[in-house]
Amino acid sequence: MAVVVAGTVLATAPAAEAAPDPDALGHHLVKAVSADKINRHLIALQRIADTNGGTRAAHTPGYQKSLDYIAGGLRAAGFEVSTPEFTYNRVVVDAAVVVAGAVRAAPTQMTDSINTPVGGLTGPLVAVPVDANPGCQIEDYAGVDAVGAIALIKRGGCAFTQKQLVAAQAGAIAALVYNHVDGPGYGGVDPAQSKIPTAGLTTAEGLALAAVAGTQTTVDVRTHKQFTTSRYLVTQTRTGRTDNVVMAGAQLDSIPTSAGINDTGASSAALLEIALKLGPSPRVDNAVRFAWWGAEDVDKTAAGFYLKSLSFEQQLDIAMYLNSNSIGSSNAGYFVYDGDNSTGSAGPMPYGSAQIERAFAGYLAGREIQVEGSNFDRQWDHSQFIAAGIPTGGLYAGSFRQKTPAQAAKWGGTAGVSFDRCHQQACDNLGNVDRTALDRNADAMAFVLAGYATSTEDVNGVPPRAQRAQTRATVAMKATTLGGAE
Repeated sequence: MAVVVAGTVLATAPAAEAAPDPDALGHHLVKAVSADKINRHLIALQRIADTNGGTRAAHTPGYQKSLDYIAGGLRAAGFEVSTPEFTYNRVVVDAAVVVAGAVRAAPTQMTDSINTPVGGLTGPLVAVPVDANPGCQIEDYAGVDAVGAIALIKRGGCAFTQKQLVAAQAGAIAALVYNHVDGPGYGGVDPAQSKIPTAGLTTAEGLALAAVAGTQTTVDVRTHKQFTTSRYLVTQTRTGRTDNVVMAGAQLDSIPTSAGINDTGASSAALLEIALKLGPSPRVDNAVRFAWWGAEDVDKTAAGFYLKSLSFEQQLDIAMYLNSNSIGSSNAGYFVYDGDNSTGSAGPMPYGSAQIERAFAGYLAGREIQVEGSNFDRQWDHSQFIAAGIPTGGLYAGSFRQKTPAQAAKWGGTAGVSFDRCHQQACDNLGNVDRTALDRNADAMAFVLAGYATSTEDVNGVPPRAQRAQTRATVAMKATTLGGAE
């Protein structure tokens, strides 16, 4: 069983002859993790952003102060904190403008797209007809004179790479892809197949431009990468096996134009409160390691940098990695990372990931919450752990995709609207958080993390301490009995 002492969850030593309740620590950690305290951490992150240019991006003072806030809370609770440096290629925007007569838009250049020349490219704006797969095959340009033109294409139906390849085949000199859901037109193209400058637009920008199709239009989208140094944070309990560590992490930095309170503050705040309530020296079988990352949305993430700093033997010490992302979305869904590829698109996962998925789903089912598998974004931090063969799982409340009528019936909220209408936008602030969803997801993370701190047997075959001790005692008794018989 476990008790709460001075805000820290500590498990008492079980009697030698009694097997401990494997879920005891989980139940007590869930009870100790307070939704009010998580919200207080969110208030802190909002104020940090508000007093530092409205952002907590990894290269800014707002991020450093966010990191200091996390570190300060952990140190005050008795944790030993490490904040190593990492380097990454920060994307710097040199130009981002579309002008079509009186209509102006601020596009987002697709990651790995080629740049326009300085001053941009100019040509007639042509709107590709909208169907289920707009701009995905050359036949979509039948009757459209795209030679020397700027192609305006609605998102959906195929990858951005394919849309710009087909546009280039039709003779377009640039491609603008406008969103089919709320939010900015973020995305990327395969650098090896980038043929023409390609950028994303919001739905409103796309519709405004479509209304002036045929107008001479200038597109100027240019970025460069700047080598940048930042920090991430890692801490670990002093107790528990250090060769079978349960690791949990969250992205801490925001995008440059947002405070990032749901994405990424919600996960960071929940993880901080879980760490504080678990405490630096809980009675656990396996050590628990916590991490807060920066620069997730670039080609060299802090998580990747961290893993590359470890030897293979040190990576073997990590039994699993638990992640969460946007767990307080305002029109929330309840997703668990697809560990068994039941959705058909997650791809091969390290052994043990399916078991982690079942652990999260099982806890939420006990709260009468149905879940769905998430076809998670492989650009997130946890993809680095998947690539290293480390069992991985996590939680997600949804972001830019729209909630279906079936999902609204199951979870509440509004169908036909994005799970997070402010995803990666300036409106991702304290008013953009479903605190009920945040509380439930924080509880699920606390329970599953505590369970694996007790035993990872279903993931990697390492049983709990009490079971190992009982096995050793049984072997010793048999050896003594056999010895006496002789």
